[in-house]
Amino acid sequence: MQSGAVKDYFVGLQDNIVARLEKIDGKSFLRDAWDRPQGGGGISRLVEQGNLFERGGVNFSHVYGETLPPSASATRPELAGRSFEAMGVSLVLHPHNPYVPTVHMNVRFFLAMKEGAEPVWWFGGGMDLTPYYGFEEDAIHFHATCKQVLTPFGGDVHARFKAWCDRYFFLKHRNEPRGIGGIFFDDLSAPDFDSCFALTREVGDHFVDAYLPIVERRRDNEYGQRQRDFQAYRRGRYVEFNLVFDRGTLFGLQSGGRTESILMSLPPVVKWHYDWKPEPGSPEARLYDVFLTGRDWV
Repeated sequence: MQSGAVKDYFVGLQDNIVARLEKIDGKSFLRDAWDRPQGGGGISRLVEQGNLFERGGVNFSHVYGETLPPSASATRPELAGRSFEAMGVSLVLHPHNPYVPTVHMNVRFFLAMKEGAEPVWWFGGGMDLTPYYGFEEDAIHFHATCKQVLTPFGGDVHARFKAWCDRYFFLKHRNEPRGIGGIFFDDLSAPDFDSCFALTREVGDHFVDAYLPIVERRRDNEYGQRQRDFQAYRRGRYVEFNLVFDRGTLFGLQSGGRTESILMSLPPVVKWHYDWKPEPGSPEARLYDVFLTGRDWV
C-alpha cells in the first residue's frame, strides 16, 4: 500500500482537471490553500461568475486525526474509534446555461489505523450528471463513457456501480433521483490495492471525457428567464441532497474540514416553489417523465 502515491495522483488530477476547465471557461480558477488545526489541509480551486460556470469548484483535501468520524464508519462500525487518514479530489460544476448539466465527480482514499492491528484501507468515488433539460445523446454519452472506463475491471462492475449510483443519489423524501446518475462506489478494497487504485485513477482521468463533450454541445443553446427559473428550482434538489444525505459533506463537517470548501458544492442561485408541478407535455415535464427514471442508457 502506497498512500504517498495516491496523494501524488490526487494532486496531479486536480491540476489537470482545473487546466482543462480553465481552458473551456476562459477564466482562471482561484487557488486557496487551507490548513486543518486537527491535522492536514487542502487546496480549493474555485471559479465564480465565469464565462461558462456560474460556480465551479475542484477541491483536494488530505486530513488525518485520532478518531474516524461517524459518517466514515457508518458501514463499518467495527472501525469506530480508529485513527484515520483521508484524501481525495471532489468537484462540482454549476454552469450558467440551463441546457448544460450540473456535474459532480470525486475520488477518495481512506486509511483506518489501530495499534497492534493491520491498517484497513479503501477507495471510493464516482461521477453523476444532473441535467435540467435532458438530451438523450448526452445521457448516452455520459453513461457509455462510464461503462467504457469500468469494463476492463470486470463485466459486471459497471452495472453494479451504476445501480449503486441510482440508489445513492436518490432523494428519499421526494421519491425521485437527483439526476440521471452515473457511477458510484465505496469501500473498495478487493481484489488488491493496485487494482483498486487503477480503477480509481481511470474514473478520475476520464471525467473530462464524460462531461466536456456535453458542455461543448450545449453551451451556446439560447435560453431565457423560464429556463433559468426552472434551473434554479431544480437546483433546490441538489441542495437538499447535499445537506441531508451526502456522506462526503457529512464527513467534511464532522472531521472539522474547511466549511467554505465543503459547501462550495452548493449552487449560487436557488429557488423553492411551494408544491410546484410542471405543465404536462412541457419541456420541464419531460425531465421528470424521460430522464429522472433511473433508466439504463447503455
